Amino acid sequence: MAGESFRFIHASDFHLERPLGDLDVLPSQLRESLATAPMQAALAVFEAAMVDNIDFVVLAGDLLNPVTAGPRGMSMLLAQFERLHQRNKPVFWAAASVDDPARWPEAVPLPPNVTLFPKNRTLSIPVQRAGRTICHVIGRSSEGRSELHVPSFRVDPTDEFTVAVGSGSADADSLSEGRFDYWALGGDHQRSEIDGGGTAGAVYCGSPQGRSLDESGPHGYTVVDIDSDRNARIHAVECDSFRYCQVDIDAAEIVAAGSIRGLLAGRIARLLHDNGSRHLIIGWDISVSADTMHTVGDPHELLTWLRREHGHGTPAAWTAKLTVRPPRNYPKNWCEEDTILGDFLRASQRHAKSGGRDLNLAPFSEEQAGLPRSTVALLTDVAAPVRGELLGEATRIGVEYLRGAAPGQTGQPGGQG
Repeated sequence: MAGESFRFIHASDFHLERPLGDLDVLPSQLRESLATAPMQAALAVFEAAMVDNIDFVVLAGDLLNPVTAGPRGMSMLLAQFERLHQRNKPVFWAAASVDDPARWPEAVPLPPNVTLFPKNRTLSIPVQRAGRTICHVIGRSSEGRSELHVPSFRVDPTDEFTVAVGSGSADADSLSEGRFDYWALGGDHQRSEIDGGGTAGAVYCGSPQGRSLDESGPHGYTVVDIDSDRNARIHAVECDSFRYCQVDIDAAEIVAAGSIRGLLAGRIARLLHDNGSRHLIIGWDISVSADTMHTVGDPHELLTWLRREHGHGTPAAWTAKLTVRPPRNYPKNWCEEDTILGDFLRASQRHAKSGGRDLNLAPFSEEQAGLPRSTVALLTDVAAPVRGELLGEATRIGVEYLRGAAPGQTGQPGGQG
C-alpha cells in the first residue's frame, strides 16, 4: 500500500558527560575546541533537524548522564528540544544505561514534543503530518541489558511504516523477528549497517564525535528518506570536529621511504587531505625489523618532533600515541656472536621463553637512592601482560647501543663494541 514520503534523523551516543580521551597532553591551542567538541557535534545534529524537510528525530540512547554532564549539558539538550518543539518536530528518545530515565530529575520536565520511552513497556507512537499518520515509532528504553531484547518490542501490527528505536547489541536474525521496517539502533560508537535486520534497514549510527583511538574514523548521524513506496535511502552525515586516526606502519614501508620522518610527514599530509578541515588525533603503531629499527631512533624524540612539526597547524595533526614494536626476531648470526651483543641477545631469548616471568628488576631500584615508592613498586611488581612488552623494548634499546647506534641517532650503525 502506498503511503506518505517522509524524512527523519537518527542519532545516538552523544555522551555529553565524557571528554575526548587518549590525550596525555592537551595542546594549548586546541584546549577550548577539545573541551567543546562533543557538544558541538551534538548541536550539529539538532541544527540539521531544524531543516524544513526533517519530520522528526529518533535518539537511540546514551545522550548524557544528567549528574556528570551537569547543568550545561542538560541545558543544551533542553534548549534544542524546545527549538524543535517550536517547529512542531517530534523527538523520540529510547534511553540506554548512561541516560537511564530514572536519572532525569523530576523537577525538570521535558518539552511536550519529546517522548522518553519507558523501560518497563514498549510504546508505539503514531507520527502525524497535516492530520495524517505517516509512520509509527516503536521504542523502549533499556533495562540494563547489553543486548537488545527484540521480543519485548512486539506491538500490534500496523499498515504504516514502522521505525523501531532501541539500544544494545543485536544481529540480523534477531532484528528480523521484530518485523519492523527500520531499526534505529544505539550503543555502538562506530557506525555500521546490519543487512537483513529490517525491511528498509538496521543501522547503528554511531557517536557524533569519536572519543578515543579505538573509535577512529568518521563520526556523525544518519538521515533516512522514505518514499511513498516505502523505499529507503540512508545517508551517513559526518559532524565530528576532531577525528581519531590509528595508523599502522610496517618495516617494508620504512625501507621503501628511506626516512621514517619523511614517511610519517607524507602520511600526515594524506590524512589531512582526506579528512577535510578537521583536526586529527593520531596514534602510530610502527613495527620495525632488525635492519630498520635504527632509522626510528628514540621514540620519545620522534614523538616530540611529530607534535612540534605537525601538531600546531590549522587544522592540526596531533600525535596522541606512538608505539614502536621491536623486531620479533634478530639475525641468527647476531645471537651466535661471541660478543657482548651475542651474550645480551641470548639472555633476552632465555627470558622471552618464560614470557619475562623470571625478570627481577628490584636490584635496579636499590642502585638509585631516593626513588619514590611508586617507582620502586613499578620496578618490583611488573604486571604479567606488560613483562613481554618491557623485555622486547629493553632488548631493542640494548641492541641499538651494542650495535653502535644509541637511540636517538638515525645514522647507519657502526661496529660492535
